Amino acid sequence: MKILAFETSCDETSCAVVEDGRRICSNVISTQIAIHKKFGGVVPEIASRHHIEDVLPVALEALREADCTWDDIDAIAVTEGPGLVGALLVGVAAAKACAWALNKPLIAVNHMEGHIFANLLQYPDLEPPFLSLVVSGGHTMLVVVEDYNTFKLLGQTRDDAAGETFDKIARVMGFPYPGGPHIDRLAAEGNAEAIHFPIPLRREHDTLDFSFSGLKSAVINYIHTAEMKKQEVNKADVAASFQKTVVDDVVGKAMQALERTGFKTLALAGGVAANHGLRHTLEEECHKRGVRLCRPDPVLCTDNGAMIGCRAYYMAQAGVYAPLTLNADPRLPFLAEQFELKK
Repeated sequence: MKILAFETSCDETSCAVVEDGRRICSNVISTQIAIHKKFGGVVPEIASRHHIEDVLPVALEALREADCTWDDIDAIAVTEGPGLVGALLVGVAAAKACAWALNKPLIAVNHMEGHIFANLLQYPDLEPPFLSLVVSGGHTMLVVVEDYNTFKLLGQTRDDAAGETFDKIARVMGFPYPGGPHIDRLAAEGNAEAIHFPIPLRREHDTLDFSFSGLKSAVINYIHTAEMKKQEVNKADVAASFQKTVVDDVVGKAMQALERTGFKTLALAGGVAANHGLRHTLEEECHKRGVRLCRPDPVLCTDNGAMIGCRAYYMAQAGVYAPLTLNADPRLPFLAEQFELKK
């Protein structure tokens, strides 16, 4: 089964052809980073306009790289949400047009589920059940993947996501968009023990939820206070101390989730999964506990069509299709039951 998948939730226009859920025949990504860099972040209207320009050429290139014709495609998949509404609408419109013209079924995919399923593309032997840690620009959550279409939520961010916090701190420090990679590189040069920033939700020992708004404010206040006092800010130490606080919190809760659920496989997902500090610390902690850590290649951590095609395949296997009246949903919820944790 070959699926042509569209992903346009933010500032990457991507189309991929995925065969039988696990084989990437093509995965074409057109990024807008250079366009949005001068604005310090993604401008939704500009992103939407570039998606309109790019979506057909990217789809045609995906077919060419996969050595496919339109007739070889068995189904069309698309990111329904969450994301920027204008950007999502472009992908949804393109996917519906293809499904209608080809008389092929349409599959609507939750973007966050797509990130989790990127691991299935990287690891052909990976099968549920397993625990997934999703760390992206808009979400931070711990999810139990019970089977290919059943998810249970352990914890999620109550405010800012980890990736969003990285980008905002980077902007205050004078780095261009996207800021996360700049913080990651600079952190390697600094002293992670130089500054003690507040630990998120430190009084709630049992929670597996995340909160980064207080930490973000603390870092920004530290930088602004130093600047007002005409004191030099050691950006490397700030980056290292900030990143260590985030990583310690995220990894600590992931390890707590593994202990309380008994799973021996942890699948990392989302754009921040490419962060070297997070990957290194997770590797160490998982190795100590005899836990298998799955982590996609960086290209599969960012937004891409292949992860949408992978997720769509397992929805098709369960007969979950979308009507041609499908609309984009920028606030599409992650539908999962609450997992009952052992005390």
